[in-house]
Amino acid sequence: MPTVVTDARSFTAERAWGARDLAEVDGATVRLHWTDRPYRWHVNDGTEVFVVLDGAVDMHWREDGVERVARLGPSDLFVAADGDEHVAHPVGEARVLVVERKGSV
Repeated sequence: MPTVVTDARSFTAERAWGARDLAEVDGATVRLHWTDRPYRWHVNDGTEVFVVLDGAVDMHWREDGVERVARLGPSDLFVAADGDEHVAHPVGEARVLVVERKGSV
Protein backbone atom coordinates (compact mmCIF):
# COMPACT_ATOMS: atom_id res chain seq x y z
CA MET A 1 0.00 0.00 0.00
CA PRO A 2 1.42 3.45 -0.89
CA THR A 3 2.47 5.84 1.85
CA VAL A 4 1.92 9.58 1.75
CA VAL A 5 4.09 11.70 4.06
CA THR A 6 2.68 15.19 4.55
CA ASP A 7 4.50 16.24 7.73
CA ALA A 8 8.15 16.05 6.67
CA ARG A 9 8.67 19.77 7.35
CA SER A 10 7.00 19.63 10.78
CA PHE A 11 8.10 16.18 11.99
CA THR A 12 9.71 16.11 15.43
CA ALA A 13 11.13 13.34 17.57
CA GLU A 14 11.61 12.80 21.29
CA ARG A 15 15.39 13.15 20.96
CA ALA A 16 17.95 14.57 18.58
CA TRP A 17 18.38 12.34 15.51
CA GLY A 18 15.15 10.54 16.29
CA ALA A 19 13.77 8.98 13.14
CA ARG A 20 10.73 7.63 11.41
CA ASP A 21 11.52 4.67 9.19
CA LEU A 22 9.77 5.25 5.88
CA ALA A 23 10.89 2.39 3.65
CA GLU A 24 13.43 -0.29 2.92
CA VAL A 25 14.75 -0.47 -0.63
CA ASP A 26 17.02 -3.34 -1.65
CA GLY A 27 18.80 -3.48 1.71
CA ALA A 28 18.85 0.29 2.27
CA THR A 29 16.71 2.17 4.76
CA VAL A 30 14.99 5.50 4.09
CA ARG A 31 14.52 7.51 7.27
CA LEU A 32 13.11 10.91 8.15
CA HIS A 33 15.19 12.46 10.96
CA TRP A 34 14.61 15.46 13.19
CA THR A 35 17.45 17.06 15.13
CA ASP A 36 18.59 20.17 16.90
CA ARG A 37 22.02 18.85 17.90
CA PRO A 38 25.13 17.62 16.10
CA TYR A 39 25.51 13.92 15.40
CA ARG A 40 28.95 12.39 15.94
CA TRP A 41 31.90 11.84 13.64
CA HIS A 42 31.34 8.51 11.90
CA VAL A 43 32.11 6.39 8.87
CA ASN A 44 29.31 4.45 7.21
CA ASP A 45 29.75 0.91 5.95
CA GLY A 46 28.27 1.90 2.60
CA THR A 47 27.11 4.94 0.70
CA GLU A 48 24.85 7.38 2.54
CA VAL A 49 22.61 9.96 0.86
CA PHE A 50 21.66 12.89 3.13
CA VAL A 51 18.95 15.33 1.95
CA VAL A 52 18.00 18.44 3.92
CA LEU A 53 14.23 18.88 3.84
CA ASP A 54 13.86 21.77 6.30
CA GLY A 55 16.35 23.99 8.11
CA ALA A 56 20.08 24.12 7.55
CA VAL A 57 22.90 21.70 8.32
CA ASP A 58 26.64 22.32 8.36
CA MET A 59 28.10 19.07 7.02
CA HIS A 60 31.69 18.47 8.06
CA TRP A 61 33.94 15.85 6.47
CA ARG A 62 37.61 15.00 6.42
CA GLU A 63 39.42 14.84 3.11
CA ASP A 64 43.13 13.96 3.07
CA GLY A 65 43.31 14.84 6.78
CA VAL A 66 41.77 18.28 6.27
CA GLU A 67 38.37 19.13 7.75
CA ARG A 68 35.94 20.68 5.25
CA VAL A 69 32.46 22.07 5.79
CA ALA A 70 29.50 22.95 3.59
CA ARG A 71 26.23 24.55 4.65
CA LEU A 72 23.27 22.59 3.26
CA GLY A 73 19.79 24.07 2.96
CA PRO A 74 16.45 22.66 1.86
CA SER A 75 16.82 20.37 -1.17
CA ASP A 76 20.63 20.21 -0.83
CA LEU A 77 22.23 16.77 -0.76
CA PHE A 78 25.42 15.29 0.65
CA VAL A 79 26.62 11.89 -0.53
CA ALA A 80 29.16 10.08 1.65
CA ALA A 81 30.85 7.10 0.06
CA ASP A 82 31.89 4.02 2.02
CA GLY A 83 34.76 5.16 4.27
CA ASP A 84 34.05 8.92 4.21
CA GLU A 85 34.32 10.34 7.74
CA HIS A 86 31.66 12.99 8.37
CA VAL A 87 29.38 14.66 10.91
CA ALA A 88 26.24 16.79 10.57
CA HIS A 89 25.73 19.94 12.67
CA PRO A 90 22.22 21.40 12.36
CA VAL A 91 21.81 25.16 12.55
CA GLY A 92 18.81 25.26 14.88
CA GLU A 93 16.26 22.57 14.04
CA ALA A 94 16.55 20.52 10.89
CA ARG A 95 14.72 17.69 9.18
CA VAL A 96 16.64 15.40 6.90
CA LEU A 97 16.02 12.36 4.79
CA VAL A 98 18.77 9.74 5.04
CA VAL A 99 19.18 6.73 2.78
CA GLU A 100 21.79 4.24 3.94
CA ARG A 101 22.55 0.56 4.27
CA LYS A 102 20.17 -1.15 6.69
CA GLY A 103 21.75 -1.34 10.13
CA SER A 104 24.32 1.36 9.43
CA VAL A 105 25.00 3.79 12.26
